[in-house]
Amino acid sequence: MKRLFDGFNATRRLRFFPAAALAALLLTGCDSTPNERRAVARNAGRELDDVASKAAHKLARVGKATATYDATNRARRARPLDPRQQLAMEAKLLGPYNGQINSLTPQDLPAAYGQLVRETRTQRATWTDRDWDYARAVYQRLNDQLKQVRLDMPARDEVRVRARQAEFVSLQAGHAVNGIDAATRQQK
Repeated sequence: MKRLFDGFNATRRLRFFPAAALAALLLTGCDSTPNERRAVARNAGRELDDVASKAAHKLARVGKATATYDATNRARRARPLDPRQQLAMEAKLLGPYNGQINSLTPQDLPAAYGQLVRETRTQRATWTDRDWDYARAVYQRLNDQLKQVRLDMPARDEVRVRARQAEFVSLQAGHAVNGIDAATRQQK
């Protein structure tokens, strides 16, 4: 029994040695004077204040730019869409599904959303904010039809539709981010 406790004490001493060595190294590394430590702390405080000031300034700029961008969007969206341009955008985005949104079946909707997302990906680089308004209107009409037939749609098709909806929303969000970034760059 005594041998058992002797081994335990030796193991305990081995675990204690690295911790003691680390503490000794840390204590010998503290050869600075209180004045030196105070100067280092003061410089670190100044650097932190500078970084915080720059971050606050940038945040204020982005906030103002976002407010400007949002106000512009609200004013633009308050104007009604032109029905002819809306039909033209639907023809561009939906291709073979043009004019059929209200009669799309649960089997047709995944392909219609796929067509919408493909065309949005290819044309988005040249779109203005107003073009995005028309694209959103087409997207909303598809969503309205989905609400009508969703209960008859198989789960695997609904998952595909949800994925395409998420992609459209992310493409739209990317456009909004670019608009806010441009508005931020214009601000001084």
